[in-house]
Amino acid sequence: MFGFADPWVLVLLMVPLLINRIQGGHSSDGPTIMVPDSVGRVLRGSSRTAGLHAARHWALPILLWISLVTALAGPRNLLINPALPVTGRDLILALDLSGSMVREDFLLDGQEVARLDALKHVARSFVLDRGGDRVALVIFASRAYFATPQTHDVTAVARAIDQATIGVSGRATSISDGLGLALKRLGESPAASKVVILLSDGVNNSGPVKPRDAAQLAETMGVRVHTIAMGPRDLSNADGERDAVDTETLRAIADLSGGKYFRAKTTDDLQAVADSIDQLETIPAEGPAALTYRALWIWPAGFAALLTLAMLIGARR
Repeated sequence: MFGFADPWVLVLLMVPLLINRIQGGHSSDGPTIMVPDSVGRVLRGSSRTAGLHAARHWALPILLWISLVTALAGPRNLLINPALPVTGRDLILALDLSGSMVREDFLLDGQEVARLDALKHVARSFVLDRGGDRVALVIFASRAYFATPQTHDVTAVARAIDQATIGVSGRATSISDGLGLALKRLGESPAASKVVILLSDGVNNSGPVKPRDAAQLAETMGVRVHTIAMGPRDLSNADGERDAVDTETLRAIADLSGGKYFRAKTTDDLQAVADSIDQLETIPAEGPAALTYRALWIWPAGFAALLTLAMLIGARR
């Protein structure tokens, strides 16, 4: 929508006409109003014979005056932008980057890929759809650390997921450390809703705290922990196979904290889990519109500068 920041300034467009009327009503011997030579040419030009020679004297000054007044009035376009909905929720994504994540037993676009690649593919899209949440990323293996702090910049979190590398925090699996670090940060958060999404493909084999104890702490803090058990084999029926996921412990963490437990054996399962969590932790579809303006004064101002240059060149000839 087009408009002016100061439309009252457009009244100045009438100034040349007023000067012309005032000067026309007095004799040459009476009081006079001194005006710039360019405006004087405008006023004198109105009584001359029409033609190219006369237009040369009044056209440029008139256009210059109109351009300057238009620029001063502040022309602008009103832009209506959907505002980013703010949910008041802090969400921390805690991802297992232990050594077992290098196993290539997931399919992505028909090709066998490592678990980490499948996780990145789904987690990145999931995070980008969380606009309105304050999201953070925790990486855990032998140790846990924050890859990104809580932020509304979900693009930065998605970038951190893309850059995650196995081995930077060891190769063991400390589920309790990952969850504990997330809870420590959420304990300082004033958010009305606090959620942890914890994904692991193994068994807790590092750290002094038991995962169930961390889950009970989450329950007392009012933090929901949704857990995702990733991998084709469960610890309960692995028959001695390494890198099986401890589904029982992950289910207990979710149950104790009031969250939901999910099982993901394939990339399609991971995507279905992300969709289910989206439904559990919904984000408002629309927020109140934000009104912004795009200033357009530069165009009439630039045109006025060109006209001034043309008049100066013409005056020297």
